[in-house]
Amino acid sequence: MNYSKLNLPRIPDAIAHQLEMRILEGSLKPGDRLPPERELATELGVSRPSLREAIKKLVSRELLVSHHGGGTYVTDRLEASFIDPWQQLLDQHPLLQDDVLEFRYLLEASAAELAAERATEADLQRLEQAYARLDAAYLGDNRSAQVAADVAFHLTIAESSHNALFAHLSASVLRLLHEHVRRNLSELAVGPEISQQLMTQHRAIRDAVVGRKPEAARSAAQAHIAYVRQRLGDAASADQRRQRSLRHLS
Repeated sequence: MNYSKLNLPRIPDAIAHQLEMRILEGSLKPGDRLPPERELATELGVSRPSLREAIKKLVSRELLVSHHGGGTYVTDRLEASFIDPWQQLLDQHPLLQDDVLEFRYLLEASAAELAAERATEADLQRLEQAYARLDAAYLGDNRSAQVAADVAFHLTIAESSHNALFAHLSASVLRLLHEHVRRNLSELAVGPEISQQLMTQHRAIRDAVVGRKPEAARSAAQAHIAYVRQRLGDAASADQRRQRSLRHLS
């Protein structure tokens, strides 16, 4: 009887695959440092030479970067390769902002729906912490703190969807989203009334996800982005009227 050969993966390839999955799943994030070589080899149950070969493979693919004597870190390649050209385009073409809002409307509604279905208890704890930081930020007047907390809240929901593409796509636009939210909050001229509206909307998203209500989570996310879109449209119209008045006076 003839037996076909088993195509078993090489140990370094299997190690690289496992580390790659951790990056895709988000358990290893950009900027994270890998554990020391001896510790990681023990955790994976492999030899240090095999681990070194696997790391070298991921370094060649720019998913990891090694600093001599300083450890090995996860890169932001998956984010930067997507976001850099779009950031430049948005800077040059401000009207694309509405396209960003439309994209967020679709992306975040689906992410919230999946998060309500799939979030683990650990995810829900992180979401509660993110919401608490967001609430505290909106009680103050530090715009930078508000932006950072807002982005972190929405990213936590995306990660809780447990869809690798959603999570990484959201992470990929994090820098774009950060700038987008900063502009939104500036142009919305956030005062007490608008702050209260935004926090009410964020609370509705959080409550729906924590309450395991997918449709409510989707609707709450859509309502939030629709509100921001409307307010920004009103602000843009007011600015155009102001510019026309100035031209008449000149």
